[in-house]
Amino acid sequence: MAVSVLFVCMGNICRSPMAEAALRQECERTGLSMVIDSAGTHDWHTGKAPDERAQAVAHRNGAPIDHLRARPVSAADFHAFDHIIALDNANLENLQAIQPADGSATLSLLFDLVEDRAGQDVADPYYETDSAFETTWVDVVAGAKAIVAKLS
Repeated sequence: MAVSVLFVCMGNICRSPMAEAALRQECERTGLSMVIDSAGTHDWHTGKAPDERAQAVAHRNGAPIDHLRARPVSAADFHAFDHIIALDNANLENLQAIQPADGSATLSLLFDLVEDRAGQDVADPYYETDSAFETTWVDVVAGAKAIVAKLS
């Protein structure tokens, strides 16, 4: 049975879909099979495609995300996924607050798996320039590589 990972940011239109794509790409590269998804702690963008800037960066890196649609985290996710990985501390706190008592998913930060970055946030590029999305891509790729190294 494949390991399952859910990435979570605030609106599910920038960081978490990019992390989803980066992990899918890393799994494909290494031949590892995982169930991978993304969601947001807020429902502001439900049903919308990822931010165009996130789409552009992911596409340039061979990991298109234009087919993804934003969705909020649900109580069922805490049972359906082995690992729920927040992209920042604020969303980790939101997840801890809504996690059902019988939820089985392990909660963590993406950078908790990356050497010398434990406890750090993946910066939110939404209100920044296009180059911030490039930085986010580099960060989520580092996280994806660390996940594959830890779980394989």
